[in-house]
Amino acid sequence: MTLPPPQDVDVVLPCLNEAGALPWVLARIPDGWRALVVDNGSTDGSADIARALGATVVHEPRRGFGAACHAGLAAARADIVCFCDCDASLDPSLLVPFVDEIRSGAADLVLGRRRPRTRGAWPAHARAGNLALARMLRRRTGLRLHDLGPLRAARREPLLALGLTDRRSGYPLQMVVRAADEGWRIAEHDVPYLPRTGVSKVTGTWRGTWQAVRDMSRVLQEAPVREGSAR
Repeated sequence: MTLPPPQDVDVVLPCLNEAGALPWVLARIPDGWRALVVDNGSTDGSADIARALGATVVHEPRRGFGAACHAGLAAARADIVCFCDCDASLDPSLLVPFVDEIRSGAADLVLGRRRPRTRGAWPAHARAGNLALARMLRRRTGLRLHDLGPLRAARREPLLALGLTDRRSGYPLQMVVRAADEGWRIAEHDVPYLPRTGVSKVTGTWRGTWQAVRDMSRVLQEAPVREGSAR
């Protein structure tokens, strides 16, 4: 059997009970790109909905945001891989200029800086935790980033070569830290942040936010991957 050629871009969408958001998210995947919905144990039929809407479904039984993201990365086949939350808080069509920047060689990793459109889109405790982590990241790497959000793009092979090990909330931060240690050019651009559909599994509560900050703080304590490579 002859397999179809790989798509130019794969979009990894970690998913845990996002039935209400999936139609909106998948309708905004750019033409010609492949949506990889990574079902992380949903009980609301998310996987069936995603499949019916044309997405490729990857099953990851091990719970955790990082576990879902990395399963998607492992399943990706395109040269460029993007990541986006599956809760309708971020529009995946906004990734088009990110991919253009990667493809042109202007950057190695492009991140979205979330800009809430309404007061309730980003709870105060989640924003405070993100700000604290951004400051710690600056001390650790020298990067002057403002957000560690999930909207991002990079090339697949270099991402795999980073050897990411975190399988919980620290995964997005570990990606940035190890990329910085390897001397990657990292860009950040503003993106509108919308109220999510459904209940947040990570930052919807103070407890969830604290757990995420704790996971990410451990990542920041990692030694540089190779001596002298950190910025």
